[in-house]
Amino acid sequence: MLIIGAAALIFFGPDQLPKVAKRAGQVVREVQNTSQSFIREMERAADDIERRERDAAPPIVAPVEPHAEGSAAFPEAEASLGSEPPHAESAETAGPAGKPEATRSESYEI
Repeated sequence: MLIIGAAALIFFGPDQLPKVAKRAGQVVREVQNTSQSFIREMERAADDIERRERDAAPPIVAPVEPHAEGSAAFPEAEASLGSEPPHAESAETAGPAGKPEATRSESYEI
């Protein structure tokens, strides 16, 4: 940097060097402002395009087709439930002498 300064002093002389440095600073500032303006304009244009695409496009919803064997959308879940209602006691959950065992929520009652 010192070498460039010394070369500019020799080339332009002590009278013109401040004017040249001031003009170089103005040019650099103008280039920075122009590039920032260009970047902002490109970002604004990209945002406008994204907003138009988002507003114009209908929401994507896949149609639910009934199962071939019935109208259930999830036949595996329906098959795992079986025909027994969820509140009925089975032999597996019954306690001794056929009495139902306490469920977790019942065992913590105060």
